[in-house]
Amino acid sequence: MRRMVIARKIRVNELLKKELGSIFKDLVVTESEAGRVTLIAKQEQVLAVLRFLKDRGFDHLALLSAVDWIQEKEFELVYILTRYVQDGDDLSGDGGLHIIVKTRIPRENPKFETTIGIFPNAEPYEREIHELFGIDFDGHPRLTPLFLERKYAVPPFRKDFDTREYVREVFDKIPFVGDTDK
Repeated sequence: MRRMVIARKIRVNELLKKELGSIFKDLVVTESEAGRVTLIAKQEQVLAVLRFLKDRGFDHLALLSAVDWIQEKEFELVYILTRYVQDGDDLSGDGGLHIIVKTRIPRENPKFETTIGIFPNAEPYEREIHELFGIDFDGHPRLTPLFLERKYAVPPFRKDFDTREYVREVFDKIPFVGDTDK
C-alpha cells in the first residue's frame, strides 16, 4: 500500500511539474524527496501560480513567511500550500505533497499584492509580515498591528534592526528592584 502511495505521489509530482512548466515560463521547479515541490516565481507570476495551484486542489495556505536577504537587498516571500484532507485522497494527510512558492521583492520600499482574494487566511500572515518586516501588501483591507505596541524606525525582524540599541532605549530606563529611594 505504501509503495502505491509513493508511486502515485511521484506520478502526480511529475504531471504537476510538467503542467506548471508548460503554463508558466521562467518558473523554476525543484523537488525534494520529502514530498515538497519548490517553485521560484517572478513577482508578476505569483498570484497566477497560487490561483492555478488552488484550482488543482492545493487549497490550504499552510504558511506565509518572509526572509530578509539584506546583502542582496531583497525580501523573499514564501507561500507553503497543502491540500485539506479529502476522503480517499492518498496525497492528503501525513506525508502529503507540500508546494512551496517563493518570490523575491526589492528591500527598498517593499510592496506586494495581497493574496487574500485567493487564500482568505493570508490576512493575518500579511499583517504580521507588514508589522515585523515593513512589507506593504497592496489591496489588504487592514494592515494593523498584531503584536507590537509601538512603531519602530526599522521593523524588528529586518536584519538591520539594532537589538542592542533597542535594549538600551527600553530596558536601561527601568530601575532595578533594589534601587528604590527610602
